This record gives sequence, structure tokens and C-alpha cells, in this order.
Amino acid sequence: MKLFNTICIALCAIFVLSLSSLTAQTGTLRGNVFDKESGEPIIYGNLLLKGTTRGTTTNIDGFFTIPDIEPGNYTLIATYIGYDSITVDIEIKANQINYQRIELGSNAVQLGVVDVSSRREQARSEVQVSKIAVTPKEIRSLPSTGGEADIAQYLPVLPGIVVTGDQGGQLYIRGGSPIQNKILLDGMTIYNPFHSIGFFSVFETETIRSVDVLTGGFNAEHGGRISAVVDIKTREGNKKRLSGLVSASPFQAKALLEGPIKKDDGDGNSVSFLLTGKHSYLDQTSKILYDYATDTTFFSFAESDTTSLDDIGLPYQYTDLYGKLSFVGSNGSKLNLFGFNFQDRFNLEGIANLEWNTFGAGANFTLIPPRSNVVLSGTAALSNYDIMLVEADGNPRSSSINSFSALLNFAYFGSDSEINYGFEFNGFNTQFQFRNLFGVTFSQEDFTTEIAGYFKWRQKIGNLIIEPGIRLQYFASQTDMEFEPRFGLKYNFSDNFRLKAAGGFYSQNLISTVNERDIVNFFVGFLAGPESQLFKPDGVTAADHNLQKSWHAVGGVEYDYGNMQFNVEPYLKTFTQIININRNKRTAQDPNFVTETGEAYGIDFSVKYSDKDLYLWGTYSLAYVNRDDGQQVYPTIFDRRHNINFLGTYNFGKKRNWEFSVRWNFGSAFPFTTTQGFYQNVNFDDLLLTDFLSGNYDIGTILSDDRNDGRLSAYHRLDASLKNTINFTDRFSMETILSITNIYNRENVFYVDRLTNDRVNQLPILPSLGITFRF
Repeated sequence: MKLFNTICIALCAIFVLSLSSLTAQTGTLRGNVFDKESGEPIIYGNLLLKGTTRGTTTNIDGFFTIPDIEPGNYTLIATYIGYDSITVDIEIKANQINYQRIELGSNAVQLGVVDVSSRREQARSEVQVSKIAVTPKEIRSLPSTGGEADIAQYLPVLPGIVVTGDQGGQLYIRGGSPIQNKILLDGMTIYNPFHSIGFFSVFETETIRSVDVLTGGFNAEHGGRISAVVDIKTREGNKKRLSGLVSASPFQAKALLEGPIKKDDGDGNSVSFLLTGKHSYLDQTSKILYDYATDTTFFSFAESDTTSLDDIGLPYQYTDLYGKLSFVGSNGSKLNLFGFNFQDRFNLEGIANLEWNTFGAGANFTLIPPRSNVVLSGTAALSNYDIMLVEADGNPRSSSINSFSALLNFAYFGSDSEINYGFEFNGFNTQFQFRNLFGVTFSQEDFTTEIAGYFKWRQKIGNLIIEPGIRLQYFASQTDMEFEPRFGLKYNFSDNFRLKAAGGFYSQNLISTVNERDIVNFFVGFLAGPESQLFKPDGVTAADHNLQKSWHAVGGVEYDYGNMQFNVEPYLKTFTQIININRNKRTAQDPNFVTETGEAYGIDFSVKYSDKDLYLWGTYSLAYVNRDDGQQVYPTIFDRRHNINFLGTYNFGKKRNWEFSVRWNFGSAFPFTTTQGFYQNVNFDDLLLTDFLSGNYDIGTILSDDRNDGRLSAYHRLDASLKNTINFTDRFSMETILSITNIYNRENVFYVDRLTNDRVNQLPILPSLGITFRF
């Protein structure tokens, strides 16, 4: 308690001292930088006051601020690679804010590379531990399945991220299961972001502005999850003219339309819209183009007398719709209204029929007061998710979650500091029902709310950057208030060499119907945390609380050499309590939930090279993920010891209108529990009529006492694509992309049927040709 009081007093004192700069006799320069053609923000653009060392870079909204400037006349220089530089004469007055709206025009010759220098400047001025920023261009550079770039295909390239399969596979981030990772779209939680065929997400790449992947040690602005955060933000529609695209491939068709309702004529005021939709017809095209994929993927269902393999195809269907209406003011303030409807279906007639649908709407805003250094932003949203699975046994599983949320954030910018504080409210109603293999029905209906307040402060002191944070999280259904300290730091030994570290405490109430022991599970449902008494893994000792909790500790080294960037991050996540549904519940008296503890630790290496025509990205991850169920410590089914990724993109041709991309992935074998034998599962309910000697009963399996004591075969796959762009006019072009997934047709194991010993593989070689028209 003494340490807690000391920390609070110190942070309050620092906060007061930081705010005291508001009374200093200096001025502030701030503004936004936009693309002159489309009105899109320039991200990572460079701003510099000529003749001084004062400068900054723009954020994802193109916003910048340079506070505490001595009064006087200055020349502001704005630069970004691929655009013409611009200079603006400005006057700074004491205790006043000078706002500048800057538009940059494209060079006659586009360099087409990310501005490495501005990214490095951000790396020097921000902590960014376990944070990977992904751009739409990087997503599109990946050899894409079906010729359709998607964040679902790019995430597994990142260090520390593992996917268990092409179909119904789950996303695991540094030892955290999917329910322990928060996926955000424009500030709204998306509960099931990936379609049943794991190559595609609900997010449309062409609408994405930025993706921040926080694999651990994230600060106080994020909460409610104990492993990781993926924060996806979409852009506004074109503010200057009507534009869009249409595309088609063997996997899906999509369209996007955007444009101004009130055109931006240079004053910065605009109203624009963006609409996009995509629909998969793979269930039909695969019968003709990929009939061989059916034979290798679903042959385990061949014994069904109601299903013909020739008629199955790849039985995946999905439809995604998203729309956005944006109001942007002359000073950078903006309001976005958005809505979506995402649908997915996986249908094997006579075997299983799964359908899920999620829809929602929301608003987010940024308010930049003309006379204050505080910037206000927020989000309000509501959504609904329903899923139903009907299998051959006739026992349906169903789950739904209806949620609403609100977030209010205040940001204050000092000369070498930034303070963020705010409040978050989440409420959700869950319904879930299923019957287990013992015939016991499990059902839950619950409503709960979560309220949080947070404070984060970043201060640069010479070469040192510190970033302490505090989050107070209240779980109403548990009547539990959690104090969650967070901390990050970075030390710049030179312009090219940096050390960093971060850590914190995390908690969550939401749990999933997907068990960490499930290799294949298309059914993804959700439940609120239990309110009844839980027990520790030994099954006897009462648990101290009913929440899932973890501690993170991350270190790191960053080094820049020419056009290359190196990053090394060792990490440790300690899961002090994990809650699962009791799949082995045999009677009504057995508990509905069981608990485990666990830990994940390892080290991630990455190297990136970028120049005018060549982009290279390589990663290696060494990881250990264990759980303790009170009986034994065992590796999880996603405990992949070694994971290697290589991605390369090369642009060539006189007009640089050809792009060749290649990606190779190697993953060491996943664990599984070995089979020791078989037995006849005799029903002893009627001892008089049961024929013990000659009866024919279902076969049961005898598993090893050591959980996950075996390993499947290693995974590796090579993908490549070749893209050509033809520009008919400045505003009308055609992209043709030839892609091949799994070039050398590696038979990667998905799972093995224990009774028949039939091996089910992941998807085989999949060539495709896609065409996109842009206007």
C-alpha cells in the first residue's frame, strides 16, 4: 500500500507539472497534412521548423502538434517521400495555437516506398514495445490466396502469431488463445473476425487505414483482455471525387464505392461516404476448379451415406457489408458514422451446418478545440453476434452476444510529453446452450457491464522515454475492482540503437466456448465469466476470484542499419487463472467451469529491408506455451516451438507496373495426445438385456496419461503471386494478379481421425487469377 501511494503521488505531481506548461509564454503549432488528390491523411509525414531542431511526424489521421514554441516568425517544411515538399511561413504568438492545413501533391515520379526516416523518428520518440504497425500496402504485398489480399493472411507473417489451420483455424498471439485477444474495428470489439475458411477476415483491405498489432505489454488505454490487441482503423471516403473498384476471383467478388457528398474545395470542410461489399462463391467454383481439394480435405466424411464428395466442393460461404459516412471540419475535427453486416456459413449436408451473423453500428469522433492543447476523441457502438451449429446428432449448439460500448479519451500534448486519460464502458448480454458427449446440457444467460478509467503518461527525458500507466477496471457481475499497473520505457543509445521494455497486469471477464484443447472448432461462442464459486486447478481449493488474469514482461532491442531494421523481443506471459467450460461434466452436480494456470515465454526476431523496388521481411519465433490443470503441466495444442516466415516483394518494369511477391512459412509440429488403445463402449444401464459377449458397441479410445505427449508433422508452405497494373488514364486502371498458394503442394496435416487413422490435410495447391478495375 505504501508503494501504491508513492506511485500515485508521483504520477499526480508529474501530471500537474506537465499541465503547468499551459501557462508558459510560448505558442503551439498544430495541423493536418492531406493528400491533395484524394484528401486522405498523410501518415508518418515529416514536419520541421526551418533553422531549429523542432519537428514531429503526423499520426494516422495526418495530425501533428509542436507545442512550447518561442514566439516569432518561422518557416514550416512539410515532406513525405513520393510527394512534393512544401514550405509555409507562420507566426507563433504567446499562449496561442496556430493551425495549419497542408496539402501535398504527388511527384511526377512516384517512389512508392514507405518513408523509412519518419518511421524511425517515431521509433526514437515512442516506446512501441511489442507493437507492429501494418499498412494496407504491406497487406497487399503478400502473395494472397485467391488473389485477394486480406489481413487474415498477413497476421500469421508477424512474429509471435500462430494459426492452427486453413479451415476453422484459430489465431494465437504469444501464448494467448483467441478469446484472450481483443480485435477492434474503429474502436468497436469484433467478436468473430475470421471466416470459416481461415484465409479471409470480415475486414476489407481497401478500407483499412492502419492496423496496430499489440502482441503484449500494451498500456492502460487497452483492457478487458489478457493477451493481445489488434486495433484496425478504417479511412474516410474520397473527399474530392467519386471513385471505387470492382474485382473478381475464383474465391469472391467485391465492390467499393466512395466519394464526396459535400466536396472539399480546399477549405477542409467535407462530407464523404464509403460503401463496400464482398461475397464468396467458393462453394460453387471449387466444384469445377478445385475438385481435387475436396478429396484431400473432406475425405474423412466419405462414409456418410447422405453426402457425395463430388458434390461438396469447398463448402464455405460469406458475405460482408460495410458503410461509413464522414463529416470533416476545417480544423481537423471529424465525426464518422459506420455500420456493418458480416455473415458466414459452412455447410456439409448430413454432417454439419454452421451459420453465424454479426451486425452493428457506431460512431467515433475527434474534437480539436481551437484554443486548447487537449484533443478529445471517443467512440460509441453496439453490435449483435449469433451463431448456430447443427450436427448429425441433432443436438444444436447456439450462442449469442449483444454488446454496447462507449469510450471517451482526452489527449494533452506537451513539448516532450503526452498525457492520455479517459473512461470506457462496456456492456454485453450472452446466451449459450450445448449438450456434451455425456448427454448433459449446459446453458447460460447473463448480462454484465464493465467500467474502466485509465491514465497514461509519456515523457521524454534526454535519451530516455518513460510511459507509466494505470487502469482501474470494474467488473459489475463479479463486484470486483482491478488495479492494473502498466509501464513502458525506451532508451536511445544512438540514433540507430535502442533498448526497450514493457509490462503490466491484465484481467478479463469474457470467456469462450472454444476450448484451448480444440484443434478444429468452427463454432465460436461466448459467455460472461461465472458468478458461482470457482476452484483452483486442484479442484479442492476455492479460487480467490472469478476472472482470468495475467502478467506480461517484455524486453527488446531495436537497431537500424541503412535500409534495414532489426528487432529482438524476449517475453514472458504468466496466466494466473484461465477459465474453461467443463467439457467432462457428467452430472448436474459437477461444476460448469474449471480453471488452469499457464505461462508463455520465448523470443521473437525480425528484420525488415525496404528500398525503392524491393521489400523484404523475415521473422523467427522461439516459443513455449504450457498449461497446468492441477494434475499435470502440459504443452497446449498451439505450442509451436519454431516458426519462420519470409516475405519478399519486388517491383520491376519500365513503369514499375509489375510486382512479384513470395512468402514461405515453416512451423514446427503441434502437440497432440497419443492413442494407447481402443475398447467397446458398453452401455451398462440395463444389465439384464446387455449382451456383453457378442454385442456390437461404439468404439472408445484410450488416451495417454500424459496430455499432448506426441507431435504431428512440421508445417511448411510456399506462396507466390505476380501482379500487373495497366493505367489506362490517371484515374482508371486494371490490376491482374496470378497467385499460387502452396506451390509445391505440401501435404500439411490438419488432424488425424483416431478411429480410422485417416489423415485430414490442410488445403492443397490453389492457383487463381483475379482482376481488379479501379476508377
